[in-house]
Amino acid sequence: MQNVKGTYDFFGKEQALRKKVQTTLQEVFELYDFDEMSSTLLNELDLLASKYAGGDEILKEMYQLTDQGSRNLGLRYDLTIPFAKVIALNPGIELPYKRYEIGKVFRDGPVKRGRLREFLQCDVDVVGIDGPEAEAELMQLAVEVFNRLSIPIILKWNNRRFLGEVLEAIGVPSDDKLSVMLTLDKVEKIGNDGVRKELVSKGLDAQIINGITELIEMKGQTFEQVSGKYGIQNYPGALEVQVLQNLIEKLGLGQACKFDPFLSRGLSFYTGTVYEIFDAEGLFPSSLGGGGRYDAIIGQLVGRDDIQYPTVGISFGMESIMEMLENRPVQTPIAAVVIIPIGATIASALAAAANLRANGIRTSLDTGRRKLKKSLTQASSKGIRYVILIGENEESLGKVRLKDMDEQTELVLTLQEVISFF
Repeated sequence: MQNVKGTYDFFGKEQALRKKVQTTLQEVFELYDFDEMSSTLLNELDLLASKYAGGDEILKEMYQLTDQGSRNLGLRYDLTIPFAKVIALNPGIELPYKRYEIGKVFRDGPVKRGRLREFLQCDVDVVGIDGPEAEAELMQLAVEVFNRLSIPIILKWNNRRFLGEVLEAIGVPSDDKLSVMLTLDKVEKIGNDGVRKELVSKGLDAQIINGITELIEMKGQTFEQVSGKYGIQNYPGALEVQVLQNLIEKLGLGQACKFDPFLSRGLSFYTGTVYEIFDAEGLFPSSLGGGGRYDAIIGQLVGRDDIQYPTVGISFGMESIMEMLENRPVQTPIAAVVIIPIGATIASALAAAANLRANGIRTSLDTGRRKLKKSLTQASSKGIRYVILIGENEESLGKVRLKDMDEQTELVLTLQEVISFF
Protein backbone atom coordinates (compact mmCIF):
# COMPACT_ATOMS: atom_id res chain seq x y z
CA MET A 1 0.00 0.00 0.00
CA GLN A 2 1.44 3.35 -1.02
CA ASN A 3 0.42 6.84 -2.06
CA VAL A 4 -0.03 7.67 -5.71
CA LYS A 5 3.14 9.34 -7.01
CA GLY A 6 3.02 13.07 -6.45
CA THR A 7 0.42 12.90 -3.65
CA TYR A 8 0.97 13.16 0.09
CA ASP A 9 -0.87 12.93 3.39
CA PHE A 10 -0.25 15.72 5.89
CA PHE A 11 -0.56 15.51 9.69
CA GLY A 12 1.07 16.63 12.90
CA LYS A 13 3.49 19.57 12.74
CA GLU A 14 3.52 19.66 8.95
CA GLN A 15 -0.25 20.02 8.78
CA ALA A 16 -0.12 22.62 11.56
CA LEU A 17 2.30 24.68 9.46
CA ARG A 18 0.15 24.26 6.34
CA LYS A 19 -2.87 25.45 8.30
CA LYS A 20 -0.92 28.44 9.58
CA VAL A 21 0.03 29.42 6.03
CA GLN A 22 -3.55 28.99 4.80
CA THR A 23 -4.84 31.09 7.69
CA THR A 24 -2.34 33.84 6.87
CA LEU A 25 -3.42 33.84 3.22
CA GLN A 26 -7.10 33.86 4.14
CA GLU A 27 -6.62 36.74 6.59
CA VAL A 28 -4.90 38.87 3.94
CA PHE A 29 -7.44 37.95 1.24
CA GLU A 30 -10.31 39.01 3.48
CA LEU A 31 -8.44 42.12 4.63
CA TYR A 32 -8.46 43.16 0.97
CA ASP A 33 -12.23 42.44 0.83
CA PHE A 34 -12.21 39.29 -1.30
CA ASP A 35 -15.15 36.90 -0.78
CA GLU A 36 -14.60 33.16 -0.41
CA MET A 37 -15.69 30.79 -3.19
CA SER A 38 -15.77 27.00 -3.52
CA SER A 39 -15.91 25.75 -7.11
CA THR A 40 -16.35 22.21 -8.46
CA LEU A 41 -13.44 19.76 -8.75
CA LEU A 42 -15.20 17.83 -11.51
CA ASN A 43 -15.89 19.73 -14.73
CA GLU A 44 -16.94 18.95 -18.27
CA LEU A 45 -13.93 17.95 -20.35
CA ASP A 46 -14.91 20.34 -23.14
CA LEU A 47 -14.65 23.26 -20.74
CA LEU A 48 -11.24 22.30 -19.36
CA ALA A 49 -9.89 21.43 -22.82
CA SER A 50 -11.24 24.56 -24.49
CA LYS A 51 -8.71 26.60 -26.45
CA TYR A 52 -9.79 29.54 -24.29
CA ALA A 53 -8.71 27.61 -21.19
CA GLY A 54 -5.20 26.76 -22.30
CA GLY A 55 -5.94 24.18 -25.00
CA ASP A 56 -3.17 21.84 -26.05
CA GLU A 57 -0.77 23.30 -23.47
CA ILE A 58 -2.66 21.70 -20.60
CA LEU A 59 -4.36 18.67 -22.20
CA LYS A 60 -1.41 16.35 -21.64
CA GLU A 61 -1.45 17.01 -17.87
CA MET A 62 -5.21 16.87 -17.34
CA TYR A 63 -6.78 13.96 -15.45
CA GLN A 64 -9.64 12.74 -17.65
CA LEU A 65 -12.42 10.32 -16.74
CA THR A 66 -15.82 9.07 -17.85
CA ASP A 67 -18.81 8.76 -15.52
CA GLN A 68 -21.53 6.09 -15.59
CA GLY A 69 -23.52 8.22 -18.01
CA SER A 70 -20.60 8.13 -20.48
CA ARG A 71 -19.99 11.84 -19.97
CA ASN A 72 -16.42 13.02 -20.55
CA LEU A 73 -15.16 14.82 -17.45
CA GLY A 74 -11.91 16.13 -16.05
CA LEU A 75 -10.44 17.13 -12.70
CA ARG A 76 -9.67 20.83 -12.49
CA TYR A 77 -6.01 21.66 -13.12
CA ASP A 78 -6.29 25.20 -11.76
CA LEU A 79 -8.87 27.45 -10.10
CA THR A 80 -9.05 30.05 -12.88
CA ILE A 81 -11.26 28.22 -15.37
CA PRO A 82 -13.77 27.05 -12.71
CA PHE A 83 -13.96 30.69 -11.53
CA ALA A 84 -14.58 31.90 -15.09
CA LYS A 85 -17.29 29.24 -15.42
CA VAL A 86 -19.04 30.50 -12.25
CA ILE A 87 -19.11 34.07 -13.60
CA ALA A 88 -20.32 32.86 -17.00
CA LEU A 89 -23.14 30.81 -15.41
CA ASN A 90 -24.23 33.61 -13.06
CA PRO A 91 -24.67 36.80 -15.11
CA GLY A 92 -26.49 38.43 -12.20
CA ILE A 93 -23.33 38.70 -10.07
CA GLU A 94 -22.71 42.36 -9.29
CA LEU A 95 -19.45 43.64 -10.75
CA PRO A 96 -16.77 44.30 -9.78
CA TYR A 97 -16.65 40.97 -7.99
CA LYS A 98 -13.65 39.93 -5.89
CA ARG A 99 -13.21 36.31 -4.89
CA TYR A 100 -10.65 34.02 -3.32
CA GLU A 101 -10.51 30.24 -3.28
CA ILE A 102 -8.20 27.79 -1.53
CA GLY A 103 -8.62 24.29 -2.94
CA LYS A 104 -6.99 21.23 -4.47
CA VAL A 105 -6.14 20.95 -8.16
CA PHE A 106 -4.70 18.02 -10.13
CA ARG A 107 -2.05 17.73 -12.85
CA ASP A 108 -0.54 14.59 -14.29
CA GLY A 109 2.83 16.23 -14.81
CA PRO A 110 6.44 15.65 -13.76
CA VAL A 111 6.98 15.45 -10.00
CA LYS A 112 9.79 17.54 -8.55
CA ARG A 113 10.57 19.74 -5.56
CA GLY A 114 7.58 21.99 -4.92
CA ARG A 115 5.55 20.40 -7.76
CA LEU A 116 3.05 17.63 -7.04
CA ARG A 117 0.18 15.96 -8.91
CA GLU A 118 -2.41 16.74 -6.24
CA PHE A 119 -1.77 20.12 -4.71
CA LEU A 120 -3.36 23.12 -3.11
CA GLN A 121 -3.79 26.41 -4.95
CA CYS A 122 -4.73 29.68 -3.32
CA ASP A 123 -6.23 32.16 -5.80
CA VAL A 124 -7.57 35.68 -5.72
CA ASP A 125 -9.33 37.19 -8.75
CA VAL A 126 -11.30 40.32 -9.50
CA VAL A 127 -13.66 40.67 -12.47
CA GLY A 128 -15.08 43.99 -13.65
CA ILE A 129 -12.09 46.36 -13.34
CA ASP A 130 -10.27 47.18 -16.57
CA GLY A 131 -7.76 49.64 -15.11
CA PRO A 132 -4.25 48.85 -13.79
CA GLU A 133 -5.40 49.54 -10.24
CA ALA A 134 -6.61 45.92 -10.15
CA GLU A 135 -3.11 44.60 -10.92
CA ALA A 136 -1.54 47.08 -8.49
CA GLU A 137 -3.82 45.98 -5.64
CA LEU A 138 -2.99 42.32 -6.25
CA MET A 139 0.71 43.18 -6.19
CA GLN A 140 0.18 44.94 -2.85
CA LEU A 141 -1.65 41.86 -1.59
CA ALA A 142 1.13 39.51 -2.71
CA VAL A 143 3.85 41.61 -1.07
CA GLU A 144 1.85 41.69 2.17
CA VAL A 145 1.31 37.90 2.14
CA PHE A 146 5.03 37.15 1.88
CA ASN A 147 5.94 39.85 4.39
CA ARG A 148 3.68 38.09 6.89
CA LEU A 149 5.28 34.75 6.02
CA SER A 150 8.77 36.32 6.38
CA ILE A 151 9.75 35.21 2.87
CA PRO A 152 11.71 37.82 0.85
CA ILE A 153 10.38 37.85 -2.73
CA ILE A 154 10.84 39.39 -6.15
CA LEU A 155 7.62 39.81 -8.11
CA LYS A 156 8.58 39.91 -11.79
CA TRP A 157 6.02 41.46 -14.11
CA ASN A 158 5.49 42.21 -17.76
CA ASN A 159 2.70 42.86 -20.27
CA ARG A 160 2.04 40.30 -23.01
CA ARG A 161 0.54 42.95 -25.27
CA PHE A 162 3.76 44.94 -24.93
CA LEU A 163 5.91 41.85 -25.55
CA GLY A 164 3.83 41.17 -28.68
CA GLU A 165 4.55 44.72 -29.87
CA VAL A 166 8.28 44.16 -29.33
CA LEU A 167 8.23 40.89 -31.31
CA GLU A 168 6.21 42.53 -34.09
CA ALA A 169 8.81 45.32 -34.30
CA ILE A 170 11.52 42.66 -34.65
CA GLY A 171 9.53 41.05 -37.46
CA VAL A 172 8.11 37.92 -35.81
CA PRO A 173 5.04 36.74 -37.79
CA SER A 174 1.73 36.89 -35.89
CA ASP A 175 1.30 33.11 -36.01
CA ASP A 176 4.67 32.62 -34.29
CA LYS A 177 4.33 35.23 -31.53
CA LEU A 178 2.90 32.93 -28.86
CA SER A 179 5.48 30.24 -29.54
CA VAL A 180 8.34 32.76 -29.36
CA MET A 181 6.92 34.20 -26.12
CA LEU A 182 6.96 30.78 -24.50
CA THR A 183 10.60 30.33 -25.53
CA LEU A 184 11.60 33.76 -24.18
CA ASP A 185 9.84 32.93 -20.91
CA LYS A 186 12.45 30.18 -20.38
CA VAL A 187 15.52 32.38 -20.91
CA GLU A 188 16.65 32.13 -17.27
CA LYS A 189 16.29 28.33 -17.32
CA ILE A 190 17.90 27.52 -20.67
CA GLY A 191 20.10 30.60 -21.19
CA ASN A 192 20.63 32.72 -24.31
CA ASP A 193 22.11 29.79 -26.28
CA GLY A 194 19.14 27.59 -25.37
CA VAL A 195 16.73 30.27 -26.57
CA ARG A 196 18.58 30.62 -29.85
CA LYS A 197 18.54 26.86 -30.43
CA GLU A 198 14.78 26.70 -29.80
CA LEU A 199 14.15 29.58 -32.18
CA VAL A 200 16.19 27.86 -34.88
CA SER A 201 14.17 24.66 -34.34
CA LYS A 202 10.98 26.66 -34.93
CA GLY A 203 12.19 27.50 -38.42
CA LEU A 204 12.28 31.27 -37.93
CA ASP A 205 14.12 33.53 -40.34
CA ALA A 206 17.79 34.11 -39.39
CA GLN A 207 17.30 37.88 -39.32
CA ILE A 208 14.45 37.52 -36.83
CA ILE A 209 16.52 35.16 -34.67
CA ASN A 210 19.37 37.67 -34.67
CA GLY A 211 16.96 40.43 -33.65
CA ILE A 212 15.62 38.39 -30.71
CA THR A 213 19.16 37.41 -29.68
CA GLU A 214 20.15 41.08 -29.70
CA LEU A 215 17.15 41.82 -27.47
CA ILE A 216 17.97 39.19 -24.83
CA GLU A 217 21.61 40.24 -24.77
CA MET A 218 20.75 43.88 -24.04
CA LYS A 219 22.12 45.16 -20.74
CA GLY A 220 19.61 46.41 -18.21
CA GLN A 221 16.54 45.57 -20.27
CA THR A 222 14.38 48.19 -18.57
CA PHE A 223 11.06 49.14 -20.11
CA GLU A 224 12.49 52.47 -21.25
CA GLN A 225 15.44 50.79 -22.97
CA VAL A 226 13.37 48.11 -24.70
CA SER A 227 10.52 50.38 -25.82
CA GLY A 228 12.96 53.09 -26.88
CA LYS A 229 15.03 50.68 -28.96
CA TYR A 230 12.02 49.78 -31.09
CA GLY A 231 10.23 53.17 -30.96
CA ILE A 232 7.03 51.71 -29.51
CA GLN A 233 6.61 53.93 -26.42
CA ASN A 234 3.11 55.03 -27.50
CA TYR A 235 1.77 51.63 -28.50
CA PRO A 236 -1.21 50.33 -26.44
CA GLY A 237 0.75 47.65 -24.56
CA ALA A 238 3.62 50.05 -23.85
CA LEU A 239 1.21 52.64 -22.45
CA GLU A 240 -0.31 49.99 -20.15
CA VAL A 241 3.17 49.21 -18.84
CA GLN A 242 3.91 52.89 -18.18
CA VAL A 243 0.69 53.46 -16.22
CA LEU A 244 1.23 50.37 -14.04
CA GLN A 245 4.90 51.21 -13.56
CA ASN A 246 3.95 54.68 -12.28
CA LEU A 247 1.46 53.13 -9.85
CA ILE A 248 4.07 50.67 -8.58
CA GLU A 249 6.52 53.48 -7.86
CA LYS A 250 3.90 55.66 -6.12
CA LEU A 251 2.87 52.72 -3.91
CA GLY A 252 6.45 52.01 -2.85
CA LEU A 253 6.44 48.57 -4.49
CA GLY A 254 9.43 49.18 -6.74
CA GLN A 255 11.84 47.28 -4.49
CA ALA A 256 9.83 44.05 -4.68
CA CYS A 257 8.17 44.38 -8.11
CA LYS A 258 10.63 44.27 -11.03
CA PHE A 259 9.85 44.65 -14.73
CA ASP A 260 10.94 41.67 -16.85
CA PRO A 261 10.44 42.16 -20.62
CA PHE A 262 10.61 38.40 -21.35
CA LEU A 263 8.07 37.12 -18.84
CA SER A 264 4.93 35.74 -20.52
CA ARG A 265 3.87 32.72 -18.40
CA GLY A 266 2.81 29.43 -19.97
CA LEU A 267 -0.94 29.61 -20.47
CA SER A 268 -2.15 31.38 -23.59
CA PHE A 269 -5.23 33.07 -22.10
CA TYR A 270 -3.36 36.04 -20.57
CA THR A 271 -4.13 39.25 -22.46
CA GLY A 272 -2.10 41.95 -20.68
CA THR A 273 -0.15 42.15 -17.44
CA VAL A 274 1.47 38.93 -16.20
CA TYR A 275 3.53 38.38 -13.07
CA GLU A 276 5.42 35.64 -11.30
CA ILE A 277 6.80 35.48 -7.74
CA PHE A 278 10.25 34.14 -6.87
CA ASP A 279 12.45 33.73 -3.81
CA ALA A 280 14.52 36.95 -3.64
CA GLU A 281 17.53 35.05 -2.32
CA GLY A 282 17.52 32.66 -5.29
CA LEU A 283 17.75 29.56 -3.10
CA PHE A 284 14.44 28.13 -4.32
CA PRO A 285 14.20 27.87 -8.12
CA SER A 286 10.46 27.30 -8.60
CA SER A 287 7.79 29.95 -8.72
CA LEU A 288 5.98 30.81 -5.47
CA GLY A 289 2.98 32.20 -7.30
CA GLY A 290 1.87 34.01 -10.42
CA GLY A 291 -1.01 35.33 -12.44
CA GLY A 292 -2.12 38.10 -14.72
CA ARG A 293 -4.92 39.69 -16.70
CA TYR A 294 -7.26 37.52 -18.79
CA ASP A 295 -10.01 39.72 -20.22
CA ALA A 296 -11.29 37.37 -22.94
CA ILE A 297 -12.00 34.01 -21.30
CA ILE A 298 -15.39 34.61 -19.68
CA GLY A 299 -16.95 36.19 -22.78
CA GLN A 300 -15.62 33.36 -24.93
CA LEU A 301 -17.02 30.74 -22.56
CA VAL A 302 -20.52 32.20 -22.92
CA GLY A 303 -20.10 32.37 -26.70
CA ARG A 304 -19.81 36.15 -26.85
CA ASP A 305 -16.41 37.02 -28.31
CA ASP A 306 -17.65 40.61 -28.67
CA ILE A 307 -18.05 41.03 -24.89
CA GLN A 308 -15.11 41.26 -22.52
CA TYR A 309 -15.19 40.71 -18.78
CA PRO A 310 -12.01 42.48 -17.57
CA THR A 311 -10.45 40.04 -15.13
CA VAL A 312 -7.15 39.76 -13.30
CA GLY A 313 -5.94 37.25 -10.71
CA ILE A 314 -3.00 35.83 -8.84
CA SER A 315 -2.33 32.33 -7.53
CA PHE A 316 -0.13 31.33 -4.60
CA GLY A 317 1.57 27.92 -4.74
CA MET A 318 1.09 26.26 -1.37
CA GLU A 319 3.56 23.43 -2.04
CA SER A 320 6.31 25.83 -3.11
CA ILE A 321 5.67 28.02 -0.06
CA MET A 322 5.82 24.95 2.17
CA GLU A 323 9.17 23.98 0.65
CA MET A 324 10.44 27.44 1.59
CA LEU A 325 9.15 27.06 5.15
CA GLU A 326 9.94 23.37 5.74
CA ASN A 327 12.60 24.03 8.38
CA ARG A 328 10.58 26.64 10.24
CA PRO A 329 9.69 25.73 13.83
CA VAL A 330 5.95 25.50 14.33
CA GLN A 331 3.89 25.00 17.45
CA THR A 332 1.31 22.26 17.00
CA PRO A 333 -1.97 23.39 18.59
CA ILE A 334 -2.48 21.74 21.97
CA ALA A 335 -5.43 21.42 24.29
CA ALA A 336 -5.83 23.99 27.05
CA VAL A 337 -6.96 21.26 29.39
CA VAL A 338 -7.36 17.48 29.49
CA ILE A 339 -10.16 15.81 31.44
CA ILE A 340 -9.42 12.47 33.12
CA PRO A 341 -12.38 10.50 34.48
CA ILE A 342 -11.57 8.34 37.50
CA GLY A 343 -13.85 5.39 38.09
CA ALA A 344 -17.36 5.31 36.62
CA THR A 345 -17.55 9.04 35.84
CA ILE A 346 -17.28 9.02 32.02
CA ALA A 347 -20.73 10.63 31.58
CA SER A 348 -19.76 13.55 33.84
CA ALA A 349 -16.43 13.86 31.99
CA LEU A 350 -18.17 13.98 28.60
CA ALA A 351 -20.65 16.58 29.87
CA ALA A 352 -17.84 18.71 31.35
CA ALA A 353 -15.89 18.52 28.07
CA ALA A 354 -18.95 19.61 26.08
CA ASN A 355 -19.46 22.56 28.44
CA LEU A 356 -15.86 23.72 28.18
CA ARG A 357 -15.85 23.41 24.38
CA ALA A 358 -19.10 25.34 24.17
CA ASN A 359 -17.22 28.16 25.90
CA GLY A 360 -14.37 28.08 23.36
CA ILE A 361 -11.87 26.13 25.50
CA ARG A 362 -9.91 23.51 23.55
CA THR A 363 -10.46 20.35 25.58
CA SER A 364 -9.03 16.84 25.36
CA LEU A 365 -10.74 13.84 26.97
CA ASP A 366 -8.59 10.96 28.21
CA THR A 367 -10.63 7.78 27.95
CA GLY A 368 -7.67 5.42 27.73
CA ARG A 369 -8.51 3.83 31.11
CA ARG A 370 -4.83 3.88 32.02
CA LYS A 371 -3.33 4.39 35.41
CA LEU A 372 -3.61 8.02 36.53
CA LYS A 373 0.16 8.45 36.67
CA LYS A 374 0.51 7.46 32.98
CA SER A 375 -2.29 9.82 31.94
CA LEU A 376 -0.66 12.73 33.80
CA THR A 377 2.73 11.92 32.27
CA GLN A 378 1.26 11.94 28.76
CA ALA A 379 -0.50 15.27 29.35
CA SER A 380 2.76 16.76 30.59
CA SER A 381 4.70 15.41 27.58
CA LYS A 382 2.23 17.15 25.25
CA GLY A 383 2.75 20.46 27.02
CA ILE A 384 -0.74 20.55 28.53
CA ARG A 385 -0.55 22.53 31.75
CA TYR A 386 -3.99 21.93 33.21
CA VAL A 387 -5.74 18.64 34.01
CA ILE A 388 -9.28 18.20 35.27
CA LEU A 389 -9.83 15.12 37.43
CA ILE A 390 -13.39 13.87 37.97
CA GLY A 391 -13.72 11.08 40.49
CA GLU A 392 -16.86 9.80 42.17
CA ASN A 393 -16.21 12.17 45.10
CA GLU A 394 -16.07 15.25 42.82
CA GLU A 395 -19.09 13.99 40.87
CA SER A 396 -21.21 13.73 44.03
CA LEU A 397 -20.28 17.33 44.98
CA GLY A 398 -21.02 18.65 41.46
CA LYS A 399 -17.42 19.84 41.21
CA VAL A 400 -14.11 18.97 39.50
CA ARG A 401 -10.47 18.93 40.61
CA LEU A 402 -8.30 21.34 38.56
CA LYS A 403 -4.61 20.38 38.64
CA ASP A 404 -1.85 22.81 37.57
CA MET A 405 0.98 20.61 36.27
CA ASP A 406 3.55 23.41 36.37
CA GLU A 407 2.83 24.65 39.87
CA GLN A 408 1.84 21.20 41.16
CA THR A 409 -1.26 22.65 42.83
CA GLU A 410 -4.90 21.55 42.89
CA LEU A 411 -8.20 23.37 43.32
CA VAL A 412 -11.68 21.91 43.76
CA LEU A 413 -14.01 24.11 41.69
CA THR A 414 -17.39 24.16 40.01
CA LEU A 415 -17.28 23.87 36.24
CA GLN A 416 -18.41 27.49 35.94
CA GLU A 417 -15.44 28.54 38.09
CA VAL A 418 -13.14 26.56 35.78
CA ILE A 419 -14.61 28.33 32.73
CA SER A 420 -14.04 31.70 34.40
CA PHE A 421 -10.47 30.63 35.26
CA PHE A 422 -9.65 30.11 31.56
